[in-house]
Amino acid sequence: MRKVSVVTVSYNSKEQTMLTLDALKKQDYPFIESIIVDGGSDDGTVGVIQNFAKEFHGEVRWVSEKDNGIYNAINKGVRMASGDLIGFCWDLYADIHTISKMVKKVEDEQTDGVHGDLVYIGKDGRVVRYWKMGQGAIQAGWMPAHPTLYLKRSIFEQYGLYDESYHCSGDFEFMVRILKEGNVRLSYIPEVLVRMFYGGVSTSGVRGYWRSIAESYKALRRNRIRFPAGVILLRTIRTAGQFFHRRVP
Repeated sequence: MRKVSVVTVSYNSKEQTMLTLDALKKQDYPFIESIIVDGGSDDGTVGVIQNFAKEFHGEVRWVSEKDNGIYNAINKGVRMASGDLIGFCWDLYADIHTISKMVKKVEDEQTDGVHGDLVYIGKDGRVVRYWKMGQGAIQAGWMPAHPTLYLKRSIFEQYGLYDESYHCSGDFEFMVRILKEGNVRLSYIPEVLVRMFYGGVSTSGVRGYWRSIAESYKALRRNRIRFPAGVILLRTIRTAGQFFHRRVP
């Protein structure tokens, strides 16, 4: 059985962090390392982390200190991680078996990582958007849902970490970088794995959306993806369709 490192990034988000860590605590997979990178919260988040560290059945490593943005915090978490499989969670797992399913899928198919479907939920818990993309190609506007993407440590060692110059699309750039040549093999689980809180940096209104588009275009050009504007258009069409498909099977 391989160890899974789950990196959680937080900053003055006491209630959300509490929900995330509670969902992690309920996972039935026995070999989990929880890595928590807090940006120096002063709203009680640190107390939530301390209580979680006492109760969690797996390993816990955490730090609370000022960082230089979300991708700096994510990179710090990856460097702290010692697991064979590394992923991120500051949202909610769909059920208590999510990590177990991921590990089994990677081991059964001998791939470099795993991803699945995702739903965005509003403050009232209702589904706002349903990310169901399956497998595909970057050139066709496809991209795995980053909160569901768990990768072997070797992928980070080979391709490097997240580009900290990005404000909201460093995860997109990272995925383009590792997937563009088709050498990283991913398994796909055709079911919702994560319930994501709606309203993050890239989903917070029109301004956030356009910043995300601009940074995504920059990422495609930097990685020499042909016809980046066309890829952005196809991706936008796919994204728009997610708002009309809110019923989870």
